Amino acid sequence: MRRFWAALLALFVLAALPASAGPGIFEELTIVTKAGSHRFSVEVMRSPEDRMRGMMFRRELAPDKGMLFTQDQVGPASFWMKNTYVSLDILFIREDGIIHRIEKATEPLSTTPILSGAPVLGILEILAGTSDKLGIAPGDRVEHSLFKSP
Repeated sequence: MRRFWAALLALFVLAALPASAGPGIFEELTIVTKAGSHRFSVEVMRSPEDRMRGMMFRRELAPDKGMLFTQDQVGPASFWMKNTYVSLDILFIREDGIIHRIEKATEPLSTTPILSGAPVLGILEILAGTSDKLGIAPGDRVEHSLFKSP
């Protein structure tokens, strides 16, 4: 009987862990800037559940990694940092792959909405400071299968 309760407790603990705690499947994404191209390995969040969870509960993000959120259609986007412990640069990307806006160095755990400011198709989250370090700016192009080539 003791084994049964131990197994049940273990299942409960595993079920309570956030699904985003481990790495997912990564795809390559390139950002083309005036200074050159920068490659990232990004986790793509396609399902509503994945998009809702995103970076929540994660404690780190490597400088060459990111998370790409897809929308079902072009439209405004809104994010917050609830349960997100890592400060991020959030890039709002139009349907043609052009970066519309960047919200730099977001405040971890904040529930203040971060708005796209225009219709977008994708949103890329990268480690805070990466945009400045690599010279990524609005008007730069993101190359990934999600976006139409110019």
